[in-house]
Amino acid sequence: MLSFFSKRKSVIENPLHTDIHSHLLAAIDDGVKNWEEAETVLRGFLELGFKRIITTPHIMSDTYPNKPSEIIQKHQELKKLIAERKIEIDIQAAAEYYLDENLFAQITKKESLLTFGDRYLLFETNFVSEPLQLKEFIFQATSQGYRLILAHPERYGYMTMAKAEDLRNRGVLFQLNTLSIVGYYSSSIQKMARKFIEKGWVDFLGSDCHNPSQALALKQAWSNKYVQRAMSLPLLNNTI
Repeated sequence: MLSFFSKRKSVIENPLHTDIHSHLLAAIDDGVKNWEEAETVLRGFLELGFKRIITTPHIMSDTYPNKPSEIIQKHQELKKLIAERKIEIDIQAAAEYYLDENLFAQITKKESLLTFGDRYLLFETNFVSEPLQLKEFIFQATSQGYRLILAHPERYGYMTMAKAEDLRNRGVLFQLNTLSIVGYYSSSIQKMARKFIEKGWVDFLGSDCHNPSQALALKQAWSNKYVQRAMSLPLLNNTI
């Protein structure tokens, strides 16, 4: 099992107790491939001072057509594992919904969706162009009492600060990827992430962790001054 721990383990000071975005249910999407990888990541989160993880596998009709029942079953398997391995961390499960025709139809039909906390619904869009149904989806979902969180807004090629302001005015909350802040994905994404921090337009920080390598990158990013600045914002992670 891959490990990134030193012989002398110590918990890093972390003002956040909860991570709301990760992919730690084995072999259900592009996240961890097996439970050994999940264990490695969870032990890394413990070292970073996290007490609760809300893991959010993709629900994407064409690529990862996961059903809530399948996610719940995988969640139970992971909970059993951490109990057996004596990993003292609270693990919950929701989903990262991809805004496509299937999700729009579910909202239109008022079907029940996987949420966490106070009806928080995490969703993403395609990375290239703004979905035509985005604003109508926001209206329908918020009208039904969902509290929408847009995953990693800094990573969308179509995103501008003007578009971001419009989304926030419509009640959409923003979850920034911690690794975006340190340039893990690209310099352009890093630049956008730092603009959101400067504006204070960050409601949640999330790891979006898919594997042990990203968990290691997260640990290495922790002392970055912009990451620390983001953590000083009035984030909602600890209210869940």
